[in-house]
Amino acid sequence: MIAVHELVKRYGRATVVDHLSFEVLPGRVTGFVGPNGAGKSTTIRMILGLDTPTGGRALIGDSAYRSLARPLETAGALLDAAAIHGGRNARAHLMWMAAAGRLPRRRVDDVLEQTGLTAVAHKRVRTFSLGMRQRLGVAAALLGDPPCLLFDEPVNGLDPEGVRWIRTLMRDQAAQGRTVLVSSHLMSEMALTADHLIVIGRGRLIADLPARDLVTADVLVRADRAEELAGLLRAGGATVRPEPGGGLAVTGATPEEIGRTAGAAGIAVYELSRRETSLEDAYLDVTDAAVEYRAER
Repeated sequence: MIAVHELVKRYGRATVVDHLSFEVLPGRVTGFVGPNGAGKSTTIRMILGLDTPTGGRALIGDSAYRSLARPLETAGALLDAAAIHGGRNARAHLMWMAAAGRLPRRRVDDVLEQTGLTAVAHKRVRTFSLGMRQRLGVAAALLGDPPCLLFDEPVNGLDPEGVRWIRTLMRDQAAQGRTVLVSSHLMSEMALTADHLIVIGRGRLIADLPARDLVTADVLVRADRAEELAGLLRAGGATVRPEPGGGLAVTGATPEEIGRTAGAAGIAVYELSRRETSLEDAYLDVTDAAVEYRAER
């Protein structure tokens, strides 16, 4: 797993990461989200030993990344798809990584096929689209077949087929027991991909919870004798809030339970519908106070 303990990063007087602690467990996709400037990329760079913490520590398993004897076989990462020498072809780029990591050459062909790049393996990277560079970055992350994967904005530049492919790949890797941490600004994609969410803002932890727990749900009820029905539902332990137009917003009771309560009292029901906030709306709610760059509305 990835463990971050009281991590701090300061640049001069600016604190980018502020006593941040969390764990990323194997067997699930963990989304790492927050507003621009929240400290996500800096945190990932400290986990990977690319930036030195001002305080605290970041571990992969029981070790700091810089102390790993065979880092490519422990953690793979995609941080910046553009940070690849444009004069090399895709296969050559992976071959030197394999040589540096003392990995078998067959892994190069394996990951080229896994990422759909076999047909362009001998083309220079400078000719690649952003989406193709993203795939090559993913191939590099998978090269050592590591138990831990970190992706920073992996869907940038991908077409719809590519977005579905990376989503499926991350979920498959997690299903195989790997630790998968992915940062993204696309909450619609996180809703389809992440099992767990770590939300940060201004370098601090805001939420660390299953993705489904961030989303709230209720039942909209429109009925005859609404006030009487509200009293019956409250007596049964539900929470009832009046809505404009005479409706009731009910939490703590299923539509079936509400229908049975109304039926037993002879109350006619005109509408009974389950409502759920989107993950995007829930995320915007919890991060509202942490947004640093806000346009006027």
